[in-house]
Amino acid sequence: MRLDGRQYNELRPVKITRNYISVAEGSVLIEMGNTRVICTASIEDKVPQFLKDQGRGWITAEYSMLPRSTTTRMIRESVQGRIGGRTHEIQRLIGRSLRSVVDLEALGERTVWLDCDVIQADGGTRTAAITGAFISLADALKHAVDVGMLEKMPLKDYVAAVSVGVVNGTAMLDLCYEEDSQAEVDMNIVMTGSGKFVEIQGTAEGQPFGSDTLDELLKLATEGINKLIDIQKAEIEEGMLK
Repeated sequence: MRLDGRQYNELRPVKITRNYISVAEGSVLIEMGNTRVICTASIEDKVPQFLKDQGRGWITAEYSMLPRSTTTRMIRESVQGRIGGRTHEIQRLIGRSLRSVVDLEALGERTVWLDCDVIQADGGTRTAAITGAFISLADALKHAVDVGMLEKMPLKDYVAAVSVGVVNGTAMLDLCYEEDSQAEVDMNIVMTGSGKFVEIQGTAEGQPFGSDTLDELLKLATEGINKLIDIQKAEIEEGMLK
């Protein structure tokens, strides 16, 4: 049994609250254990300069952590005057993950901004952000169809993410912060509903690991992501994917 009593292959309790921010086209509060992330989706009627006049849209993300989302207060990056490398990396990861399941031509020359704000962090914030951002994106795109902005839903598939790792020699799913801080291997996996990988981020924190460990972790992540996508499907109306 783990620190919180879970089995090695068990997700933390997942709770989704839709329309958490009433003024956004799409918004979700996702809770995975003690990790809580607000994800909002906003549609803008223009694209970045590098996509202008190409007839296709763009999905991009911003990510931040509230100063007291962790056990000790952090300084806001806006106060520091720069965005840290970790934040840049996570923003790009969220954007890539969501673009992988959207028909950007069907989106037209529009940008969807996904803002993922961590209000409480206990490990797996980036993976929770991706899983929650997908639901907020789906809601925003459905809104765009309903008001006549889009002719059809440009979603092609579901996408979700989860962390896995090796802690005290045991492969585990969905690490909390304490497990993550002790992990000998730490991975973040992003997959689509059709079972294809979008991103595999894996690091040995101590001894290098072999392909048998990698296979075990990928299998564990696949099982966890399938459960998360089932949760997404329960939240999202049938027929929202083209």
